[in-house]
Amino acid sequence: MGASAPAYKIALLKYAGGGDWYANPSSLPNLIAFCNQELHTSVDPEFATVEPGSPEIFNYPFIHMTGHGNVIFSQGDLLNLRKYLLGGGFLHIDDNYGMDKFVRRELKRLFPDKELIEIGFDHPVYHQKYSFPAGLPKVHEHDNKVPQGFALFHEGRMICFYSYECDLGDGWEDAGVHGDSKEIRTKALQMGANLLSFAFNQ
Repeated sequence: MGASAPAYKIALLKYAGGGDWYANPSSLPNLIAFCNQELHTSVDPEFATVEPGSPEIFNYPFIHMTGHGNVIFSQGDLLNLRKYLLGGGFLHIDDNYGMDKFVRRELKRLFPDKELIEIGFDHPVYHQKYSFPAGLPKVHEHDNKVPQGFALFHEGRMICFYSYECDLGDGWEDAGVHGDSKEIRTKALQMGANLLSFAFNQ
């Protein structure tokens, strides 16, 4: 008997505006490998790259977005991304440093009637297989602020999780890229696994 086909494929969001959406090339493959090994998920080891206006986005239950700079969604992007998120999709935005003001602006365009809410440390996203009683782990210093997890909700369901002042994606990268300790990288992968687990099961 051969191995069963992967149940899910996740994707990286390729957005316009000049921000480096392609930052952290080793992060998603490492997160997927960690989840498949530790959580026994069956995520395809190869992630997809998808644009916010593409009909392909509906094939992926979990979309990851990262970068350091500007983000611009066209009207077509906004319509498609809104439909994706309200229809059951999940977007994880990881500020790789320098995205914050652009992300907040575009999320307000995406959902003018919704507010990014900082979620409490008791939220289930922090207590899946791995428990993070103090919320997001700190991977990189940035502005030496505490890491914060924000979310958008629709009818009680989390549709977007935004990790700020944390740099989870850097923590998922190959050990040699940033020189982070094994402990930091493990915590980052565990929190990423919690996010995937929560998105798939909420």
